[in-house]
Amino acid sequence: MHLHRRIKIQLALFAVIALFAITVMVFSFMKLPGQWFGVGRYTVTVQLTQAAGLYNTGNVTYRGTEVGRVQRVVLTDDGVDAILSMNSGIDIPSNLEAQVHSQSAIGEQYIALLPRDATSRPLRDGDVITVANTSVPPDINALLAAANTGLQAVPRDNLETLINESYTAVGGLGPELSRIVRGSTELSIAARDNLDPLLALVDTAQPVLDSQTNTAAEIERWATRIAAVTDSLKERDDFVAGFLVHGGPAAAEAGQLLDRLQPTLPVLMANLVSLGEVGLTYQDNIEQLLVLVPHAIGITQAGIVADMNTKAAYRGQYLSFNLNINLPPPCTTGFLPAQQRRVPTEVDYPDRASGDLYCRTPQDSEFNVRGVRNTPCASAPGKRSPTVKLCESEEQYVPLNDGMNWKGDPNATLSGQAIPDTGPAAAPATPPPLAVAEYDPATGSYVGPDGKQYRQGDLAQSPPGGQTWQTMLLPPQ
Repeated sequence: MHLHRRIKIQLALFAVIALFAITVMVFSFMKLPGQWFGVGRYTVTVQLTQAAGLYNTGNVTYRGTEVGRVQRVVLTDDGVDAILSMNSGIDIPSNLEAQVHSQSAIGEQYIALLPRDATSRPLRDGDVITVANTSVPPDINALLAAANTGLQAVPRDNLETLINESYTAVGGLGPELSRIVRGSTELSIAARDNLDPLLALVDTAQPVLDSQTNTAAEIERWATRIAAVTDSLKERDDFVAGFLVHGGPAAAEAGQLLDRLQPTLPVLMANLVSLGEVGLTYQDNIEQLLVLVPHAIGITQAGIVADMNTKAAYRGQYLSFNLNINLPPPCTTGFLPAQQRRVPTEVDYPDRASGDLYCRTPQDSEFNVRGVRNTPCASAPGKRSPTVKLCESEEQYVPLNDGMNWKGDPNATLSGQAIPDTGPAAAPATPPPLAVAEYDPATGSYVGPDGKQYRQGDLAQSPPGGQTWQTMLLPPQ
């Protein structure tokens, strides 16, 4: 038979295409070299309690990717061994769990390899995954039988009511349930992507849970106290409600009060700070005063006891006054000299003399023993000084005139120590002249402060008909 050249070319192309397709089917789809000769594959045995519908050529996945096939399922004395033919070139940690899952509702079981960590060595040819590291899904027949038994236990009317109420509860919630499912799926995918940190969290959660277990008694006491607080709040519900109702207006009024006090409150607080600093400095003095005042009051009251039961018309403090005139004599050292002293009869109020005026005799002198020169220094215990400046300095008190009240002139010029001098006394101010208006009794005329002449005829003599309160209100004629 003679074939045309064109037909020969077509047959050659068809043969090449068929040979390429057969090669692809043998090496890529059927993977016959690996199945027959084990090229590029290794074998792992998975021990199962039951086959659970697993079959030959079933898929083997790792992190959702196919990494092998179930070569055969072999029955053993203790269960079932699934021989896995794994692809080489993919490192799968040997510390893992093999789970049998169903890909759809009608079956199609496959094995999912779930690693526990990524630090263990990879699987090798001949490794065995024991029963302790495998799991199979529950028997669907048993689940259906249990569900059927449960439904039969529920009365038909109640079951219908349950279905109707369930429809009412979830009716129209399709989008929300869909979002929940999608969120759960995304959460599962994220958990799978972060499997190692999640496993580490689970492994390290035991100390935290142990601490909660060890502190169970404290947590129970805390819960008991919280329950007591809530019970008390429940009993006083009216007061709590009143507080919540009136708390807002009260807070608003408090805010208004603070706004009104804002101009003066900072100044007051600043002054209180200064007062607090003074009180802190003189804390010991204030404490001593508080200790001595009750005793002083007791002593004062004791002076009344002796005069309590007398029949005198006046009962009061039982005292004895002795006139100790000039004992001790008055202290003049440190004050203004005699020619600068003011006369006691003057009633004006000039400016205070510059400087400090006080008795400047020695501190152990008999003159003015309770004078300011013997004031204890609160900031320097054991030191006495007439001024705060001298208390806070390193200087000591120095008396005038060597402590002699009569020595030298009044200005203490012999000792070289000066005392305040107000200078010569100012001349008394001339009082303003009095406004005087001459009055003529005959005519009753006079000149007012405004320079105009007025006439008041009833000042010298009574008007005709007598003076009444109406005539007193009339203007001058």
